[in-house]
Amino acid sequence: QVQLVESGGGSVRPGGSLRLSCAASGRTWSPYAVAWFRQAPGEGRKFVAGIMYHGKSTGYADSVKGRFTISRDNDKKETDLEMNSLKPEDTAVYFCAARDSVMYSDNSADFPYWGPGTQVTVST
Repeated sequence: QVQLVESGGGSVRPGGSLRLSCAASGRTWSPYAVAWFRQAPGEGRKFVAGIMYHGKSTGYADSVKGRFTISRDNDKKETDLEMNSLKPEDTAVYFCAARDSVMYSDNSADFPYWGPGTQVTVST
């Protein structure tokens, strides 16, 4: 199994930036893809960004394209999400997820491993 822990959440004003980190441990010698999802109150988990094991391919939800950047460092076993130009509608709990595949997916059901989540609040 792969264990995941997110960090870096917090409160920020609209237009601000945050950087989330996801630290992996456990069976990390096998290739695993990582994605970030978010869940706002009263809503389901939605795909934000994904990155394949070797980092050669990434994908983003339309709502965050051009503002968020996902990256990973396999030596450090860390996947980051750089979030810029934050909007109030970005407010949610952000989850890091991993799957036993080199390629990510935008479907939360494809991910067996999840972190506990970190809160991001964007408000004045």
